[in-house]
Amino acid sequence: MASASLIHPTAVIDPAAQLDTSVSVGPYAVIGPDVRIGANTKVGAHCVIEGATTIGCDNQIFQFASLGAQPQDKKYAGEPTRLVIGDRNTVREFCTFNLGTAQDRGETTIGDDNWIMAYVHIAHDCIVGKNTILANNATLAGHVHVDDWAILGGLTGVHQFTHIGAHVMAGFASHISQDVPPFMMVDGNPLAVRGFNAEGLRRRGFTPERLAAVKQMHKLLYRQGLTLEAAKQAIDAMKADRPEAVQDVERMQAFLTASTRGIAR
Repeated sequence: MASASLIHPTAVIDPAAQLDTSVSVGPYAVIGPDVRIGANTKVGAHCVIEGATTIGCDNQIFQFASLGAQPQDKKYAGEPTRLVIGDRNTVREFCTFNLGTAQDRGETTIGDDNWIMAYVHIAHDCIVGKNTILANNATLAGHVHVDDWAILGGLTGVHQFTHIGAHVMAGFASHISQDVPPFMMVDGNPLAVRGFNAEGLRRRGFTPERLAAVKQMHKLLYRQGLTLEAAKQAIDAMKADRPEAVQDVERMQAFLTASTRGIAR
């Protein structure tokens, strides 16, 4: 049970909720019976955390966030679904994260070390990886997957069932309705691929050899006039010539193979 000294007396916490003794809760926050919150997480004033919501350790949840509310899906009929949030996330003001639905995996999942700015909406059954940045008013419709290290600019909207690959950078007010392959930079409405995320990859320790491989994959997909199938075959052949970038090539191959909405091109 949370320490009384860290809980503001105006907070309303259901006796069945499970809060680590190091959790702090601000004024007028409301926490429901099926909520679990790990060590050193801070819950700001006027937050509402409800539903079957599990939150890990060392998160900072700023005032007025709404986490674990029922999904905004007319098919939802009260089925037992979940919201799971990992460790060391920053969740800024007025964010809304919803439970999953029975029509998908029944869980909305947010990983570790994410920086989620004000007014971000993460809808039902989304999967957000690790080390992402979602800028102000980024909006994820249901069933969206955002892979590790992706960055979404402010006011970006993501269509349901869309997959955004690792290390993608999407500019301000992007309209994303098709899958965005790993490493790419996109923006606009209609969406356009502007290049690959060279500076972001450098900051994350990509070697010159790996950067050259990513650049080559970008050229094959977007600059040489190849069909998607021909580009996929050429990318597959890169594994023999660029052993230092095999994992990056395999990441791209797996993404392209799994794409169901078609890729931004």
